[in-house]
Amino acid sequence: MRIYVDFDDVICETAKHLASWANEQYGTNIEYEEIRWFDLRRSFKLEESRYLEVMEYAHHDAILSLYPPTPGAVDTMSQWQQRGLHATVVTGRPATTREASRKWLAQYGLEQTPLICVDKYRREPPPPPGVEPALTPEEFAALRFDVAIEDAPAALDLLANSSCGKIIIFDRPWNRDYVAPDSRFTRAANWHDIASKL
Repeated sequence: MRIYVDFDDVICETAKHLASWANEQYGTNIEYEEIRWFDLRRSFKLEESRYLEVMEYAHHDAILSLYPPTPGAVDTMSQWQQRGLHATVVTGRPATTREASRKWLAQYGLEQTPLICVDKYRREPPPPPGVEPALTPEEFAALRFDVAIEDAPAALDLLANSSCGKIIIFDRPWNRDYVAPDSRFTRAANWHDIASKL
């Protein structure tokens, strides 16, 4: 079984960290449950310059290492490895974060887990020389997964047009209004719930 697992807010707690940082940096009072949109400009009520600051901060190598694992994610993925299930981390992070993202996986004993960068949101700039570019959505469509675990509505739409047999929506405040387009979609509240579905 081939399993697609998103990175941010599926195996690590990115939004909680960024909300806390934005509150300290800008004097805002953003509660995690108030992050109703995947677009942080809208959820954090940020002007463009501050949004760009947040995104630069979010993807800095030293900051990526600080995101704590989502409870149950590391244990479940380790158990999958032992059972012979093939999980691949499929992230929408910029291609320039590939090595820092691999280091995060290694930090938690998941160094054998493959990592693929995909321009899920069609916002990836051309990478600097020597950096392998992220896959385009069209290139990603050629890959085959039996199960996908994702939280971002735009990425869920991308998966809706794929051949993936089961798509698990990892419940987050910004996807609670997402309407599943077909019967392949199911929702999971946490990693225990995910494990019970496989």
